[in-house]
Amino acid sequence: MSSNQNNASGRVRSIRHSLAGQRVRMKIGMHFGQMIFMIIVMIVVWLAAREYMADQAVSFFSRTRRIDLFPLSGRIDTFGQFIDALRTLRYQVVSSAGKVIVSEAIFAPVAVITAFCTGVFMLRFFGDLISYSSEMRRIKKMFAPLDEMAASVEALSRMELSEDKYHLIEEKITSLEPTREDKLSFGDEDLLGIERAMNNLLIRIRESNRQQARFVNDASHELRTPIAVIQGYANMLSRWGREDEKVLDESINAIKNEADHMKHLVEQLLFLARGDAGRTVINPEKVDLCEMMQTVYEESLMIDEGHIYKYSCPTDPVFVMADEGLIKQAVRILVDNSAKYTHEKDEIILSVGIISDTEVFVQVQDTGIGMKESDVEHMFERFYRSDEARSFGGTGLGLSIAKWIVDKHQGHFEITSREELGTRIRIVLARI
Repeated sequence: MSSNQNNASGRVRSIRHSLAGQRVRMKIGMHFGQMIFMIIVMIVVWLAAREYMADQAVSFFSRTRRIDLFPLSGRIDTFGQFIDALRTLRYQVVSSAGKVIVSEAIFAPVAVITAFCTGVFMLRFFGDLISYSSEMRRIKKMFAPLDEMAASVEALSRMELSEDKYHLIEEKITSLEPTREDKLSFGDEDLLGIERAMNNLLIRIRESNRQQARFVNDASHELRTPIAVIQGYANMLSRWGREDEKVLDESINAIKNEADHMKHLVEQLLFLARGDAGRTVINPEKVDLCEMMQTVYEESLMIDEGHIYKYSCPTDPVFVMADEGLIKQAVRILVDNSAKYTHEKDEIILSVGIISDTEVFVQVQDTGIGMKESDVEHMFERFYRSDEARSFGGTGLGLSIAKWIVDKHQGHFEITSREELGTRIRIVLARI
């Protein structure tokens, strides 16, 4: 195993040389093909020019063209005799009336054209051979991460840990307290790489544990309120609901609303939990954002009659590679938020646009209550709701779900918001 590890850098070098050689061979092959093409084109152009200069009165389509070989007397036994035979090749063009328009010996011109194109090819050929070193530099730059990895493998293979060092590592790891922010420190130069790697791992593990604890605390807090409301109305029903119809109706409506709210909250929690665990499958396909946004716009008109919806899109389709269902879910979350924080009869504008050749966007803009700059910084955090937004209800998870979806599509948000003026949220995605 040690010898294999020590040969890692050698294998990487071998791959680099192989790829550089392959690139040079591809260039030579391409230039050879170009040479053949140039020879054919130049011969055809020369013959066409000779015909045109000889007689323009006879239509090109009524001419008969042939290449004739006038053999020498006797047998062709030597290469010189073969060349002499080729020199008799003539290109002849005859009109329909039998008139000879062109009778041209073609060996010498073809030889000159071939020699010229071959000379150009040889210059390129030597240039391709010289480019081997530049190809090596380019491939070496591309392979830099692999070189570093090979060097690390070799360094690890050369490093020998004594039994004392193994005991030191074990002792330091065992002495760590899970609840404290301690870092490993071996105090040994040979173990610096292991020390750095394990401390980075500890940081990620502790951050993951903090996020999980915060998520559980927030979820339990959010679920506690609807459960307390349901429990309170259930107690009220058991005391007075049997005789008082007003109490009965109020309790049933309250329990139903809180149960719907809790169901929606649990569904959102499950979505985020599946996403964090990597169980949400993303199926990217070619999606026309204009068609998708048109569907969301028509749904919004039908569902929400309290606001004025407008829609704009470029005349040409705007395509991205995305999971249409998930992107549509993210847009619906933005539309629902806009409807929640915008007064009735005010406008909500849905739009699709092109930023550049590589980026496009879908956008939801409202004229609602807007947000403070400090709230914008935290708007995608789970369960976060500003003081102004708390009176409007909601779970505080919608925007977290939208951000998860957009992040998984390698997109990003652009937010502009002003208090009492409204909010514009733009999802930017890669264009195809």
